[in-house]
Amino acid sequence: MTTRCIVVDDEPLALERMSDYVRRLPLLDLAGVFDNAIDAFAFLKSHAIDLVFLDINLGGWSGIDMLETRAIRSKVVLTTAHQEHAAKAYDLDVADYLVKPFTFERFVQAVDRVQAMLGAPAGRGARDFIFVKTELRLEKVSLGDVLVIEGQRDYRRIHTIRKRIMTLQTFAEFEDQIAPEVICRVHKSYMVALDKIESIEHGRITIHNMQIPISDTYRDRFFAMIGHRR
Repeated sequence: MTTRCIVVDDEPLALERMSDYVRRLPLLDLAGVFDNAIDAFAFLKSHAIDLVFLDINLGGWSGIDMLETRAIRSKVVLTTAHQEHAAKAYDLDVADYLVKPFTFERFVQAVDRVQAMLGAPAGRGARDFIFVKTELRLEKVSLGDVLVIEGQRDYRRIHTIRKRIMTLQTFAEFEDQIAPEVICRVHKSYMVALDKIESIEHGRITIHNMQIPISDTYRDRFFAMIGHRR
């Protein structure tokens, strides 16, 4: 199930970042971006939208003002650089409250919460964790902690910020569970977390002192995922 959404923010860089976050999740359909409350409100009156990412300080008519009209029928995730509006926001039944600057992982958590409220399956890319079979147990792995997934013969080694995890789970299974916009296959033996990449040089990705090769098979898709042409 696709969730139609709009982004409302009067800061150009914040608007661009939020739009990028939305486009990285296949389950979200970005129907519009607005830099003021008036245009956004007019759009909502004539379009069916499931979710609004709404900045509070818009200048003039604020996000709180929009919510107080009680005319917005969509789920709302507020985005702001200030925490002091949180109590008021939740009184107005917002789905989540994101304090800038927030990470992509925190954004995904908000989307997952909205999906649960809408009664839709979370789907690949909405959840911020997976369960991995290690020996006789299932271990929860936060996608925000993953750096690299490395193939070692019959095993896959998951390099995370905190530890390493060995599993017999295949790359194909990981690719079914995780959206490529989050962790992308770059080689027959490697998947990398896009937000953990430090640099790319001479066909190699650097992540936490690891050098990961990019193979010809996955090269074009990888560079498309990060928004660059070779």
